[in-house]
Amino acid sequence: MARHFFLYILVFTGISLSAQNINGIWKGKVVMAPSGCFPVYQIELQLQLAGSHITGTAYHFSDSSNYLKENFEGTYNRDSNLITIQEIGIVTFKIKEDCVPCIKTYKLSFHRGNGNVVTEEQLRGTWSTPTGKAIDGKTVCEPGSIVLTRFDKTLFKPEVKLPPSLTNRKAELVKEIKVDTGNIKIDFYDNGQIDGDTISVYVNSMPLVSNRMLKTQPISVSVRVDQKKTVQEVIMVGENLGSIPPNTALMIITAGTKRYQLYLTSDEQKNAMVRFVYEKPLTDK
Repeated sequence: MARHFFLYILVFTGISLSAQNINGIWKGKVVMAPSGCFPVYQIELQLQLAGSHITGTAYHFSDSSNYLKENFEGTYNRDSNLITIQEIGIVTFKIKEDCVPCIKTYKLSFHRGNGNVVTEEQLRGTWSTPTGKAIDGKTVCEPGSIVLTRFDKTLFKPEVKLPPSLTNRKAELVKEIKVDTGNIKIDFYDNGQIDGDTISVYVNSMPLVSNRMLKTQPISVSVRVDQKKTVQEVIMVGENLGSIPPNTALMIITAGTKRYQLYLTSDEQKNAMVRFVYEKPLTDK
């Protein structure tokens, strides 16, 4: 009886130790709300575990024309088998014009199958967006589910190089704005007559808007500046010159109770940059 109990402990311990090895490439599907741009799409996580700390890269894609790459970090609680992953920044993306990315947080657990020939390893769980909104600050991101299976190699890896329109042009500083509030809302409009101007928007070299046309309805983004992220540089890239060169935009900034109105210009030699710097608010003595 004691021998059988000892063998049981060995088997159980072996499974537990193996389950803690979550390093590698995981591929599966993300389920979103039926109203989403892509109700079900594919995802790949390249995950590295050091102690209890997780880092890695996520590739979201439905096909080669619709994809998004993000970095993430998180934690692995070995006792509860709970994996928490937060996406922390968009590296590059290309999606339909009327779609807006959601920055996701995943709650996952490790599972191992019991097949005789192949033992399948999976990460299963749910995802949500901390603010409940997409990166434009207004599109609703309803929570969903995710199932991933471990793979040995990357099946999809989109191009991640920054475009020449960003790297080869001078970033001309239009204004530096000191703010004492964390959340900043930015709206872009065509400056004057709508003439087909198309822009991309980057924050600290990370894309938030890709090839969107300026219209009467604003292109909106949200930027956070606080004690952890004290400086954020927002760059507007003119992707074309429109029918009336150069590419011009009206930028409306709302930071707490303060409102700013700037006029931005971009052409084939320069992009327009606005720098936001966090300034700790004054407190009453």
